[in-house]
Amino acid sequence: MSLVPFHLSDMLLPLWLSIKLAGITTLCLILFATPLAYWIAKPSGNTLIARLKIMLMGAIAMPLVLPPTVLGFYLLLLLSPNFGLGQWLIAHNIGALAFTFQGLVIGSIIYSLPFYMQPVYAQFLRIPSSVRDMALLMEPNRLRRFTAVALPQAKSGIILGSLISFAHTIGEFGVVLMIGGSIAGETKVISIAIYEQVEALNYGMAHTMSLLLVVLGIALVSLIAGINNRITRDR
Repeated sequence: MSLVPFHLSDMLLPLWLSIKLAGITTLCLILFATPLAYWIAKPSGNTLIARLKIMLMGAIAMPLVLPPTVLGFYLLLLLSPNFGLGQWLIAHNIGALAFTFQGLVIGSIIYSLPFYMQPVYAQFLRIPSSVRDMALLMEPNRLRRFTAVALPQAKSGIILGSLISFAHTIGEFGVVLMIGGSIAGETKVISIAIYEQVEALNYGMAHTMSLLLVVLGIALVSLIAGINNRITRDR
């Protein structure tokens, strides 16, 4: 094992960037994916809307089966200056998102979306129809029904989904590498830093960084397992 000396900032900066990326991604998922999961879980009498929800759930689940490099490749095309969203942003003098931290956030939201949606969607599905009917009778305002009735019922799923998506984003490699590359202080997260240290045969630093992720992973998995057991007991 190589014992090449390294600066502490070489390890802490990518680690901080990973935690920052995971935190912002999780916050965005809570804000935008929670109402989406609620809408999809709500029973619909319209056949067309019901089919649309099924198709949407299928599209959201795609990152579960696609290789991260494939998803990252198409996101890179989407965010690059010559195609899709990136081209539109350049045309409006906003700037392309490929190889930026903001681009990483967009990629991480898409990649982590199914990991957040599944437990939240499942909790919304478990709301008894009697509770839905009573809420509809007592509260005509949709937003208040969502915040005062549905959200408290799905609290465990939201916490579980947040922890899973946070842990998943911390360890992401393929999508991040494709759309972010390795720009120090901007897109070089801890997984990319470990890969670079291994490539440079600096196994000592790679081992230290990996050990940090292992400890963090054990803590998060223990927390997720504890909350999952609590949800199972409460059913």
